[in-house]
Amino acid sequence: MRLKDALSSLQIGRKEQSVVRELCTVWSEKADDGPNAVPLPEYPRPQLQREEWTCLNGWWDYGICPAAKAGKASEAEADGKILVPFSPETKRSGVGRTLLPGETLWYRKVLEDLQVPEGRRLILHFGAVDERCVVYWNGEEAGRHRNGYLAFEMDVTALVRKGPNELKVFVRDDTDEGNECRGKQTLEPGGMYYHAQSGIWQTVWLETVPETYLKDLRITPVPEEEAVELEMNFSKAPSGSEEVRITVEETGESVSAPLTRHMKVRVPVREPRLWSPEDPALYSLRIEAGEDAVRSYFAMRTFGTGTDGDGKARLLLNGKPYFFNGILDQGYWPETLMTPPDDEALVYDIRQMKELGFNMLRKHVKIEPARWYYHCDRIGMVVWQDMVNGGGPVPKLLETYLPTIFPAIGKHLRDDHYKLLAREDEKARKRFERDLVRMIRQLYSYPCIGMWVPFNEGWGQFDALRLTEKIREADPTRPVD
Repeated sequence: MRLKDALSSLQIGRKEQSVVRELCTVWSEKADDGPNAVPLPEYPRPQLQREEWTCLNGWWDYGICPAAKAGKASEAEADGKILVPFSPETKRSGVGRTLLPGETLWYRKVLEDLQVPEGRRLILHFGAVDERCVVYWNGEEAGRHRNGYLAFEMDVTALVRKGPNELKVFVRDDTDEGNECRGKQTLEPGGMYYHAQSGIWQTVWLETVPETYLKDLRITPVPEEEAVELEMNFSKAPSGSEEVRITVEETGESVSAPLTRHMKVRVPVREPRLWSPEDPALYSLRIEAGEDAVRSYFAMRTFGTGTDGDGKARLLLNGKPYFFNGILDQGYWPETLMTPPDDEALVYDIRQMKELGFNMLRKHVKIEPARWYYHCDRIGMVVWQDMVNGGGPVPKLLETYLPTIFPAIGKHLRDDHYKLLAREDEKARKRFERDLVRMIRQLYSYPCIGMWVPFNEGWGQFDALRLTEKIREADPTRPVD
């Protein structure tokens, strides 16, 4: 950060914000947000794709209850309609209202003629809900979740009934008045910080699966051994002697193995075509496990560190020194904030950066929808992934401005001074640590990700050396910054 920019972002002496002119991208301008609108209808999880699914994006009932009446939110009348998955703070949502700390935002959607075939399960997925939520299905609690950037799911099979089914979601979000992961969101936007947002901001969807289904897939390319390794976790142990069959469609190579609840399988990839920004080669996978069938993909590539011919330390791609030339990618949109206005908008952004000569994007204190990483994979854009910062109010002077002016300050400050660094809340620190590992698990298999960045400029930093080792345990295949 330049000194001029650092001083400007302090907004010293500025009592009022200048007039803000609303902007809107071309994708929202041409969108049809009528009563039957379904924004972002594309399959939301390209690396674990099934055919039987239903997108729940569209118009839902919503309400915001003040703090004094938050305990009676379930009895409140709706304030109107909201276009999911756009947060109520966004123009595109049709609401344009900020959820404040202590208030409760609630959603309601009625699903007509919902049926679950015998021997099948119904899974409800949320791409992300900011920040903590409780989900009810037909008045019964289906589950709850905390963290505004990570995906989660719940099995609602036992709660489904004949006829209409009611889905409700209750949300709370403290933004920068709390200790949770929030990135650059703030209730008082200005300088280099963005408008807070809350609630559902990624796709909501239903998926029908068999009793034994693939819940988690971890893909590790091993190009030096001409193989790809798949770690698979299933919902339960099979009832009989079923098999898993894995096929690489481009090569026709296929491997079968007895199905177990937790298993690891290697598939040969002879004379692999290595992935790079210059040649983003992807391989398609088909996985058949008993009654379950999914599609996925992978790439053959490695990231690492090493030395060049002169013995100087270098970052490596596929075992060779590679110059990563990139930008800090914020991932905010004027009319939709963290939610992309359209899938095409994601592609446009990535392609524009590549046409400008960049081969890397550092995803800045935000976790994107899965399709963003998929597009980086297929277009050929390396991603350095930040963890979303949390903690108490960031001491800007200490963590950002003084180190900019006097770099030596930032080199000698221990990061176990929790009070000084607004990290006194032990439970919040533990949640951050747990969610850091969850982020790595969620994004591990995307070929484009070339580095993990646990902290940005010391924002919410604590115990960095210990957490670096924890990241390396969770993923020994990538460097950590």
